[in-house]
Amino acid sequence: MKSVASSIRVQDLDHCGLVAGIIDQMGLVEQINQQLGTHPQEKLSASVALKAMIINGKGLVSAPQNLFERFFVGKATEHILGEGIEPKLLFDDRLGRVLEQLYELRLTQLFVKVALEAASKFGVNRQSLHLDSSSFHVDRGDQTKRSSL
Repeated sequence: MKSVASSIRVQDLDHCGLVAGIIDQMGLVEQINQQLGTHPQEKLSASVALKAMIINGKGLVSAPQNLFERFFVGKATEHILGEGIEPKLLFDDRLGRVLEQLYELRLTQLFVKVALEAASKFGVNRQSLHLDSSSFHVDRGDQTKRSSL
């Protein structure tokens, strides 16, 4: 008879579960899928690869991109990133292609869209604004007008 303990598989979540949960609540994967689309034959969508990069970045790990998948070894990757997603799918070529696709989308506009959607979902008040006036740049055209003032 097989013991219950021998059938239990323990995997680490660390901070990954919390970060993944917030990403899921934001609907980031769905938003990126809308922008980049998906392909039925891909095992790892660009949006899930981005989610993995964000989670890895929040782990404060600075390792070369070709060692990226090692971060997820021993972690509950299927729970964090989705069913069927294993660390071996997070290889550097795939991540590089995703970064190129995101760059082509014009990241600033994408970030603003994602940020506004997240602010709306989390009920962030957008009525007040902060302006850092210390970074203003003024070009003065005609110096003669200035001297007559």
